[in-house]
Amino acid sequence: MKIAMFTDAYFPRINGVAVSVRSYAGELTKLGHEVAVVCLEYSEEQQRTSSFDEKSNDRMSPFKIIRIPSSKTLFSKEDRMIRIDKWLLIKKTMDRFRPDVIHINSEWTVGYFGAMYARHRHVPFVFTFHTMWEDYLANYVNFLPDFTLRKIGRSVVKFYLKRANVIIAPTERIASVVRDYGIDKSVDILPTGIPDEQFQYSFARSFQISSRLNKTFPQLKGKKILLFVGRIVKEKNLPFLFDVLSRVRERFPKTALLFVGGGPYLEELEEEAESRGLSDSVAFAGYIGSDDLVYFYRMASVFVFPSKTETQGLVTVEAMLSGLPVVAIGEMGTVDVMDGDHGGFMVADDLEEFSGRVVELMSNQNLRKQKSKEALAWGAKWKISNLTPTLVKCYEKAVKIVEGFYDSESEKLWDEFDSEFRMEVGIDESDFEIRDGFEGDEK
Repeated sequence: MKIAMFTDAYFPRINGVAVSVRSYAGELTKLGHEVAVVCLEYSEEQQRTSSFDEKSNDRMSPFKIIRIPSSKTLFSKEDRMIRIDKWLLIKKTMDRFRPDVIHINSEWTVGYFGAMYARHRHVPFVFTFHTMWEDYLANYVNFLPDFTLRKIGRSVVKFYLKRANVIIAPTERIASVVRDYGIDKSVDILPTGIPDEQFQYSFARSFQISSRLNKTFPQLKGKKILLFVGRIVKEKNLPFLFDVLSRVRERFPKTALLFVGGGPYLEELEEEAESRGLSDSVAFAGYIGSDDLVYFYRMASVFVFPSKTETQGLVTVEAMLSGLPVVAIGEMGTVDVMDGDHGGFMVADDLEEFSGRVVELMSNQNLRKQKSKEALAWGAKWKISNLTPTLVKCYEKAVKIVEGFYDSESEKLWDEFDSEFRMEVGIDESDFEIRDGFEGDEK
């Protein structure tokens, strides 16, 4: 099968969507499918600051990566948007690839053009509802009232939900949102899988990393480590961990907090740690490649996850697959991942309860060993080798739907949106002209 995966976020931009797309694209390729990832071309500065070379990394990829020229956005330094005039480039590139199915993983310009191509060529269209934009938009746009942002976030997502042949949600909780939005379609549950090879372990590499870490951050040496891994952004509720650290140190003075990850909130978080007098027990390691993350999980005592806006919480699964017990606030995706106290403790948004569970794991070695074994067994459900066959079934289902009929009501929805979109961005009607067949369509 030929699969085109469209995403507005891809490496060097690192988030859950980028990880999901790369992980599944790689596993699908292993199973013999031909995959093309359609994504943004990032600026040289973004590549340099992330130590990510698009050209060399894309050449080494086992699947095709199609980069579309982009421009910066006003609301985010990390994100970019493809230019509207690149529609014809996408159309001709996809005509050469001839996908059997389109998989949309994001809701902005790349996602939109993927959806438009699916409609114009009558190609099956699968949509994964990764992001709760009605909750997230306020973190990027601060000049509009909250109710307006929520309405925009819902409208953007509903555009794809209404038109997709198959809808995928990473958790049951996100699937329930689809129903809350009034979309009367079945939803397939498919978490983002974790590559099996990500947890290969080398004692030599472990020694190298721990030695370098202790040299770079002497405040960690000889201490029990509370670990957070993820993007350093405001919506992760990260200052909460400073309060947790202060409480835990009352019982275990030799305890440190390590943040692994980069993001726009990093500098501000570093300043807050210093202002609280915690510089002697807090370290910021920055972005760490996925191949080395296992060593950070293995050297920590407890994985602490305070986010209340996660759709999935993949790092929680990674911690479990490393045998690291978790203490996390039980909201959004964490509820689906932990499903109670599997692999650790899922707690309320309460400092006393959160800190108490951390102390419990650190003081009771039998309990910690029990939770570590539990975490390994529970996390195995998220191994990507176990999940990818379900994704293939979703693609096959979408193909059967389109082969069987082309819904006239869906066609009407598309036509209405096409007209509104073209007027808004000034695209000439002839730009979207579609002729029979694939060859010679150069308009």
